[in-house]
Amino acid sequence: MSPLTITTRDAATGPVLEITGDLDHHTASELRKAVERLTLAAGQRLVLDLARLNFCDSSGISALLSARSLATEQGAGMALAAVPANTARILRIVGLDQVFTIHDDVSAATAADSSDPSCRQTIV
Repeated sequence: MSPLTITTRDAATGPVLEITGDLDHHTASELRKAVERLTLAAGQRLVLDLARLNFCDSSGISALLSARSLATEQGAGMALAAVPANTARILRIVGLDQVFTIHDDVSAATAADSSDPSCRQTIV
């Protein structure tokens, strides 16, 4: 079990949260709290960098959905970046790859026009 760490930084498009470790039943509330502390402006994009995510269970998926809901409530968008293969597979199986905007890396997710479908990750 890897402890969860969440590092926040700013990008031109909005905040980026780098999530490292295990996002599970014991740690999902930490992500929820980190997102709740953010102030998102309309038109910004919250990016969750999952490049160093080791494990994500259903509670973690729920926390990702909560982050998306909070961003939407504040008039912001949300994107996932660098989703690990095991998590990408789960998102695809449950159809959440159609709900989340997913990018290969943070650079693509924070690009000025990351709504362009050619910037998105293909989950196989």
